[in-house]
Amino acid sequence: MNDKPQKPWQESVKSPAKYFGWFGVVISCALLICGCALFLLTAPWKSENYGGITAIIWIVLIAAEVTLAVFVAREFLRNFRRFFFALVCLATFIGLVYAEEDLRGWLTWSHFKRDWEAKGINFDIAGVAPAPVAGDKNFALTPIAYSGYGFILTRDGKRIPNAQRDTNFVQRLRMPITVEHFREPEHWLGNWQLGQFSDLQVMQKYYRDAAAKTNEFAVPATPQSPGADILLALGKYDATIEELRAASVLPESRFPLEYDYDDPGEILLPHLAALKQCSEVLQLRCLAELANGQNQKATDDLKLMLQLTGKVKTEPFLISHLVRIAMLQMAFQPLWEGLARHQWTDSQLVALDGELAKIDFAEAYVRAMKGELAMQHGEINYLRRNPGRLPDLLNARFSNDGWIDNAILGLLGRVVPTGWSYQNEYRSARLMVNYFIPVANEEQGTFSPDLGEQGSVVLMQETKSPSPFNFIEGRMLPALTRASLRFAFAQASVNMARIALALEHYRLAHGDYPAALAKLAPDDIQELPQDVIGGQPLKYRREADGLFTLYSVGWNKTDDGGVFAFRAENSARPDLEKGDWVWRYPAK
Repeated sequence: MNDKPQKPWQESVKSPAKYFGWFGVVISCALLICGCALFLLTAPWKSENYGGITAIIWIVLIAAEVTLAVFVAREFLRNFRRFFFALVCLATFIGLVYAEEDLRGWLTWSHFKRDWEAKGINFDIAGVAPAPVAGDKNFALTPIAYSGYGFILTRDGKRIPNAQRDTNFVQRLRMPITVEHFREPEHWLGNWQLGQFSDLQVMQKYYRDAAAKTNEFAVPATPQSPGADILLALGKYDATIEELRAASVLPESRFPLEYDYDDPGEILLPHLAALKQCSEVLQLRCLAELANGQNQKATDDLKLMLQLTGKVKTEPFLISHLVRIAMLQMAFQPLWEGLARHQWTDSQLVALDGELAKIDFAEAYVRAMKGELAMQHGEINYLRRNPGRLPDLLNARFSNDGWIDNAILGLLGRVVPTGWSYQNEYRSARLMVNYFIPVANEEQGTFSPDLGEQGSVVLMQETKSPSPFNFIEGRMLPALTRASLRFAFAQASVNMARIALALEHYRLAHGDYPAALAKLAPDDIQELPQDVIGGQPLKYRREADGLFTLYSVGWNKTDDGGVFAFRAENSARPDLEKGDWVWRYPAK
């Protein structure tokens, strides 16, 4: 009989101790592999903050795990009691990993936050919220403005529960120009960028066709001019528009929003859709008034459109300012058509310029980006308190490309170290303060395409390889990369419109457009607006047909001679990233 003892892996595994022992070996090896993978994935030695220290800690932890795995394999199989000691060691190892990652992430974020707060950056929603406004000066609290959001929010900003909402609440600012459940009108609205006038006959026919099926819009028995028929159809909104006009003279506006809501991404903004719809009906009404020869009424409505764009200018939300930009583009169509047809008088030109001079989209862009930074901070803080909500956050507000199942996302949100969320927040905020926010120079009123491009390149480089530290960064920031372009074009449009008004003022006085823009100041305009790209004077030339071409060099910073580019996939839409941004009138 051979009594020579067998090696542990040669013995038949019969006792529970050995079953547990082999289980310990497997777990130890798995943790060793995971630890090495995480070490390579998080690359602590590349960290800008505490990289050397954390790399040493990781190496020590992995070395300890290697020793543990060997110890389990050689010794723990022989002693059941030591197995429990191994479990304690494993738990300690895991705890140390979490503690190290949490500490590193928290230190990275807290030091970054402290440094930038000293430079004036506020990371809390409350810090970027507009200041309170007295009720008797606040447009947003007037009865007509309240009708745009009172079905869901109270005047003091409290959310009304679904069960308590008034089903008979009248949303007076809901003023659609089309009939619900009836075909949409064909293309009728012109495009000032392309030199296209609006075709009001299309809208006239739309209302007359709709009258055969509904009495929602009034039409005369016998067709009149397109402008007259449209004004009759829109007459149902006259009382509301006049009340809106009276309320708009109030100097300030602050809508009662839930700035202290637990999840800032869920703050309700019902007033934006209402204001935008007001601009739609005012745009059509203004165009009809111009067509009907009612220039002063058109001026009053156009002024109201421009005033409405300022009623949300103090809000720190990007979407609020994007809606403002959309409302402004609506106002430019009747403004451009009135200029192209020489319909505005001297006094009307001055009144319209006075409203345009109040608009500053460089300041608005900085406000919006600082608001987005505070929103990101609030969102990530909310995720730290509610880690299981990660799938909801991605699906509702950001880009979730589906490469990770929602159930797995929810589990990851609960088990990953909290420090990783701080690392994600640090990366996102670093790009915001170094690249995104500085694109606009508030003092000079200019935008830097170069800085915007640099931010996009850095974002692409940082997120091209997924890691635990860029997961949120890669989903929050891509949607912001083109925002600066839209704000820059909006302000360039404002500047060109103001000069176009001054040029028309000069033409009325001298019978022709000037040979150079310098002749406009100070008689026709106090100070010439500059090009938002580069800060140089806008480009101008008087054409042989008696008209002119006015343009900005655009986002590509290149003088293309006043030629704008079209999108490759749609030849009817200008490409704002290429070519010039142009203001001109069609040849007669």
